[in-house]
Amino acid sequence: MVYLSTPLELELQLTDEQFFELCHKHRDLRFERNAQGDLIIMPPTGGLTSNRNADLIYQLMVWNRVKKLGKVFDSSGGFKLPNGANRSPDASFISLQKWHNLTLEQQEKFLPLAPDFAIELKSPSDKLSDVQKKMEEYIDNGVKLGWLINPEKKEVEVYRQEQKKEVLTNPKTISGEDILPDFTLDLTEIF
Repeated sequence: MVYLSTPLELELQLTDEQFFELCHKHRDLRFERNAQGDLIIMPPTGGLTSNRNADLIYQLMVWNRVKKLGKVFDSSGGFKLPNGANRSPDASFISLQKWHNLTLEQQEKFLPLAPDFAIELKSPSDKLSDVQKKMEEYIDNGVKLGWLINPEKKEVEVYRQEQKKEVLTNPKTISGEDILPDFTLDLTEIF
């Protein structure tokens, strides 16, 4: 058995349909593809990271249950970005308008768009520069607001369209701004 502590990249060219089938045949593994089509096998997270991610999803879901402004996705939700990459943010959100513009077939597969909002939660096995590149890719492909949460440093890097990255040190909360109106993420359980 091979154990990976970092993502494994393979130069394996698959069609969108083949990639979708691969992901569904191997549901116990997490796959992504970069813009060049290289297959990336993501290692599972440890218990602490998984628990933190569950808290992120919970808070986002509670807000959306009240506001009913869109759809929330966990790290299993795949997005086919405009640059051709298949990515799965740790938590993400799309507006109801975007959701309703998709066909049922599109909703059942990897969504052919960038989410409006994306969170990446850095785990101990992640290389910070790799996650930062992923955040930049999200913004370059249409994500309006993104947060890279780094529990080790107690920092949140905030990514916005056409703005420089902002780094918040040890924030207790962070606002969803106009992308997620009235949403405030409580970071006390994350840090």
